[in-house]
Amino acid sequence: MSVIDIDVGMQHLRAEAEDQSLVQRYLDAAEDSTMQYLQRRFYVDNAALEQAVLEGTAGRDPMLITPSILAACLLILGHFYDNRIDVFSESGRTDLPTGSRSLLAPFRVALGV
Repeated sequence: MSVIDIDVGMQHLRAEAEDQSLVQRYLDAAEDSTMQYLQRRFYVDNAALEQAVLEGTAGRDPMLITPSILAACLLILGHFYDNRIDVFSESGRTDLPTGSRSLLAPFRVALGV
């Protein structure tokens, strides 16, 4: 289940009702992509975060979703929805839109060497 309500995603995309199942798949992928980039999971509220901690599924450094993370997820959702094929730049494949990366950078952990 998504952290972000499908109605928020639908409104962001101005999508038609018949696209809801497609939008839900892209929303799930946008959230998953964001969590992978951050190397941490985020949750809609304290109850969901606490439940994940109790179940042992919260991972390293779990957090509540912030307005910046929400905005980044919506940018990624829009990218997935508008570009239903892989996107390449002059320097190579672009995995996340630049705007979303700048919104997410302060929340990343374990950046490596």
